[in-house]
Amino acid sequence: MSRFLIQGGHPLSGELTPTGNKNAALPMLAAALLTDRPVTLRRVPDIADVRVMCELLAELGVEISRDGDTVRLHARHVDPDALSPEGCKRIRGSILLAGPLLARCGRIQLAPPGGDVIGRRRLDTHLHGLTEMGAELEMGPERLALSAAALRPANLLLDEASVTATENLVMAAAAIPGETVLYNAACEPHVQDVCRLLQSMGAEIDGIGTNRLVIRGCEALGGADVELGADYIEAASYLTAAAITGGSLRLKRVHNADVYQVIHRGFARLGCDWEVDGEDWVFAGRGAPKVADDLGGAIPKIEDGIWPAFPSDLMSILLVLATQAGGSVLFFEKLFESRMVWVDRLISMGARIVQCDPHRVLVSGPGPLSGSHQTSPDIRAGMALILAALCAKGESIIENAWMIDRGYEKVDERLRSLGARIERQENTPEILP
Repeated sequence: MSRFLIQGGHPLSGELTPTGNKNAALPMLAAALLTDRPVTLRRVPDIADVRVMCELLAELGVEISRDGDTVRLHARHVDPDALSPEGCKRIRGSILLAGPLLARCGRIQLAPPGGDVIGRRRLDTHLHGLTEMGAELEMGPERLALSAAALRPANLLLDEASVTATENLVMAAAAIPGETVLYNAACEPHVQDVCRLLQSMGAEIDGIGTNRLVIRGCEALGGADVELGADYIEAASYLTAAAITGGSLRLKRVHNADVYQVIHRGFARLGCDWEVDGEDWVFAGRGAPKVADDLGGAIPKIEDGIWPAFPSDLMSILLVLATQAGGSVLFFEKLFESRMVWVDRLISMGARIVQCDPHRVLVSGPGPLSGSHQTSPDIRAGMALILAALCAKGESIIENAWMIDRGYEKVDERLRSLGARIERQENTPEILP
């Protein structure tokens, strides 16, 4: 195991190119199972979750090679019985194998998927959709088995706008001749990336970017060569690092007009504003962050939701920015009941936070933070703790660096390139969150 040693109080400035979207990479890798032709994915992040997904695909028989940020996959032959339970338990994304394997092989057996402990994460939407498409389900405490002689098109109303369930069902439908319609589909940028990959492979998909998808699949999907969109969660994390340390930053090859509209407003309300220069985002770092009150001087509220609401994955990051911004703001986490349980760590560093209940916290800033010894409980909270340490006085230790490595590529190296004093210490004991 490893941990990060961070000396705070140093401005972060420079240029950085974000990696491809982690949340697009996992389903797009799984989509290679749908065809016996080669699939090439470019701008794939070199992170732990991607490496685990590639290991799972290799177990199934997929030929995989990597050259820089380009991953080439060729699923000539697939053995659905070769999937290990241990691998499935390592990442939440293992559930994304269900749709492609059912469509390709007619069966799949999974152990319960792993992932961050941020609250209950239902599989019901995946399973209801696949059974309505003709699959039979068997479940046990440590076993999830699906089989289908042949999947069929269906009209599906999802009981929640689940990102991974939408991706699973779109992938399955792409390999079924006929028309499948998904109502209440998720429409995040990474879902759009998956749909465009399937289009490149030969499926017809209407409504990309909306909550109603019409998929016209085909029996034999072909190969594809596509590039992932930029990881806007990573991009916003580094913007926050520059904002709270008094630096400036140019993020290259990141601009997406839809993403900008969704996340920019939340950050701008806390004084972290940036400009668009072609494909780049430029944060000039003019002055200290300051909360923009609601009309009449009322305390503003930032709440997450399904796209195009503010993303839940950025709530932890934005919360750290709020500790350094002048004014008060209420955060309301609606999607995950355990997303906010880590804020006691920020409070121990000196943050002025009142936790109203498991879903709401009131932050008053700016307040000086002090270095501390903390443990990363999940990917996003772990990155938030790094950010807090970067602007804190003194040295901090962040245990369980592997948790952050699951979602951020070479985070210590990339922060050092911007001027951060951060080092990785190897061979440390694992500490449970």
